[in-house]
Amino acid sequence: MSTQDTFISHLVELRDRLLRAILAVLIVFLCLFPWAKDLYTLLAQPLLAVLPQGGQMIATDVVGVFLVPMKVALLVAFVIALPYVLFQIWAFVAPGLYTHEKRLVLPLIITSTLLFIAGMAFAYFLVFPVVFKFMASIAPEGVAWMADIEKYLSFALTMFVAFGVTFEVPVAVVLLVRMNIVTVEKLREIRPYVIVGAFVIGAVFTPPDVISQLMLAVPLWVLYELGILIASMMAKPQAADGDATAPAKPEAEPGKD
Repeated sequence: MSTQDTFISHLVELRDRLLRAILAVLIVFLCLFPWAKDLYTLLAQPLLAVLPQGGQMIATDVVGVFLVPMKVALLVAFVIALPYVLFQIWAFVAPGLYTHEKRLVLPLIITSTLLFIAGMAFAYFLVFPVVFKFMASIAPEGVAWMADIEKYLSFALTMFVAFGVTFEVPVAVVLLVRMNIVTVEKLREIRPYVIVGAFVIGAVFTPPDVISQLMLAVPLWVLYELGILIASMMAKPQAADGDATAPAKPEAEPGKD
C-alpha cells in the first residue's frame, strides 16, 4: 500500500470515529431533550437558592428560553457520552503507539476525565453556593438582584472549565516528569512562582471577590503539590531498577582473561 493510500485510509478511519462520537452525543442529547428545562433548573439551583423571596432569573433574548436549556442538555449529553468519545480517540491513536505508551495513555485519559468531572463538581457544590451567598449579602438595599439565563450559563461554563482544568494539574505534573521534560527537583524549585501564578489565575477566572479566588488558587496549589508527590513516588522505582542493573556492565568484560 502506498503512502497516499495509507494517509487516505487514516482519514477515512478518523471520519468514521468522529461520526460515531458525534452520533453518540446526539443520541444522548435526544434522550435528554424532554428534561432540558429541568436540567437548566438544576444548573441554576445554587443561584436560585440565594435569590430574595420571589426572585427570578430573566431572559433578555427572544429565543433564549429555548436555546439556553438546549445548550445545557447538550453539555450534559457530552459529559455522559465522554467515555465513548474518548474510546474512539483511543482506538484511533492506539495502533501507532508503543506498548509502554499504551500503558501510560489509557490510565491518563481515564484519570484526566475523572479529575475534570471532579473539578466541575467542586465548582457546583462548593464554589457556587459560597460565591452567590457572598454576592447576595453585598447587594445594595433596594436593588433587585436578578441574572440573565444566557449570562449565567456563560458564567457557569467558565467556572466549570477553570476548575476542571485546575484539577488536571496532577496529571500534567506527572506527565511532564514521566516524559523527562522536567525533574521533580525543578518542580519543587519553582514552587514559589507556581503559588503566585495560582493566585493570578484565581483573580482572572473567578468573580472579583477574595473568597472565590482563594477557592481556585488554593486547590491549584494543593493539586500541584499532590502531582509532585505522585511523580516522586513513581520515579523511585525507576531509580531503584536503574541501580540494580548498573553493576551488570562490568560482568560483560571477561574477554581480558
